Amino acid sequence: MPIDYQQIYTRIKEIGAGAKEREKKKEEAQELAQNLLSSFNSELDALRSKADSAKAVDSNIRCAVPLNEALASHYPVPDSTIQATLIAADGSQIVPNRHEPLQYYVINVGAIAMQIGSGNTPEVETDTELRVLDEFDDTYFSDSQVALQRDVAERKKLLEMSEKYSGTIIALTEGQLELWGSVDNENAKEFEKSLHDYLQALEEMRQKQIIAGGYVDKPGANWVVKLLEIAGTPQDELKNVRKNRLLAGVTDLWMFSQILGEHERSAVFALQAKSAEKYKDALAIHFFYINVGDKKRPKIARVDVPLWVVENPSMLNAMHSVLVEQSKIMGSSQQFPYFLHRAHEIAIVTHR
Repeated sequence: MPIDYQQIYTRIKEIGAGAKEREKKKEEAQELAQNLLSSFNSELDALRSKADSAKAVDSNIRCAVPLNEALASHYPVPDSTIQATLIAADGSQIVPNRHEPLQYYVINVGAIAMQIGSGNTPEVETDTELRVLDEFDDTYFSDSQVALQRDVAERKKLLEMSEKYSGTIIALTEGQLELWGSVDNENAKEFEKSLHDYLQALEEMRQKQIIAGGYVDKPGANWVVKLLEIAGTPQDELKNVRKNRLLAGVTDLWMFSQILGEHERSAVFALQAKSAEKYKDALAIHFFYINVGDKKRPKIARVDVPLWVVENPSMLNAMHSVLVEQSKIMGSSQQFPYFLHRAHEIAIVTHR
């Protein structure tokens, strides 16, 4: 049957009627967020203590934790020209279709290595895995399980390509550094195996002192805003901090578009999350925000990095500098690191 346009039209009118009220509430929340940012900007010990308290009453809370920089810190892009090898890997997949006579999946990982200033042609590689599922086996790979294998394959490909180069190596994937996937009873064993392989690849990168990270374009997580919500919540109400959204409508994306000038990066934060506790010691997940756009057209991205990068200022500066320079190549209409864009183009696989 065709859709009921009258119902749709009525609902559109209802949504439109509440638009001004929603906008007003968002502006009020944004003003409160700016006030909390100003009040707690340098209160780092108090913020860490409050984050610990929130974690004690809700172990699943995900938020930023400040290190030793004020919340609203912003740093210009380093002046020095970086001589480095840039390696990017990206992956795509075709997932099994229950309606097809043959159950199979494909994972395609594309990678590119560029030696800045060398004049050498970038090296491009693809790894393609096809797996046909046994018709006599009840095993079925869900979309999330295939995506999990793709994420591990991307990190392993970075490590494999890095073996060919020496000197400063910057290795990135598009997306968060934390391996993400379903950990329910059905997928828990598969996830733990994938996580072991993933952490092993990260550890080998640490041993080789590779500047590793994950670049998140248009980030949706609001970990710094959640920290401000925790800061603004009375101690006895922390157990309800996820339900009582003090700053509903405010995003990290908006906040750092107000803080960061052209090509600037933010302070570095640690990630407090139950799932992130598996990334121990030098592998601990941290992140910062970066504006790869300009003042008039800010383009905010989040960059996830392990602790070994955070603890080395030259590594952090190299990451900052390279991401800005690579984004310039794409022009003002794209504002995205070129070598990550190329890895994505190489990786795309379709049914055709």
